Amino acid sequence: MKKIIVILLLSIVIISACEKDDFCVQNPVTPNLVLRFYDTNDRETLKPVPSFYVWAEGKDTIFKDVSTDSIYIPLNSLMTQTVYNLSTENTINQFTVNYTPNEEYVSRSCGFKIIFNEVTFTSDNTWITDFTPETLTTIDNQNEAHVQIFH
Repeated sequence: MKKIIVILLLSIVIISACEKDDFCVQNPVTPNLVLRFYDTNDRETLKPVPSFYVWAEGKDTIFKDVSTDSIYIPLNSLMTQTVYNLSTENTINQFTVNYTPNEEYVSRSCGFKIIFNEVTFTSDNTWITDFTPETLTTIDNQNEAHVQIFH
């Protein structure tokens, strides 16, 4: 009887000493900037950009020779500005994003993600005729487009 009690107590101690596995079930991903491209003459119609190339200043190309009506591009969380070159048909448009990055604690298993506050956009409008909005309060998810670009 004593052996059974000792084995039972020892089993309880061993089981209770095990640590629960932590898995990140939330989506703590630092959001990308989402751009959607529209027809400048019909502002409700999506318009793919032909022969599209995208790269950040001083970085490698993210998109090469694609035709798309939307892109997800990362912002540099270590800086307060990211400059992207958006190129189509041998014309390059510089698109500048200024922001204040803030770390947000998600959980022990997920860690931190970056939220971008006080976001402003500027463009040299070569092949891009217009974009909206020029400012955003925050970028905290990538569920929908942040900027509509007209070309």
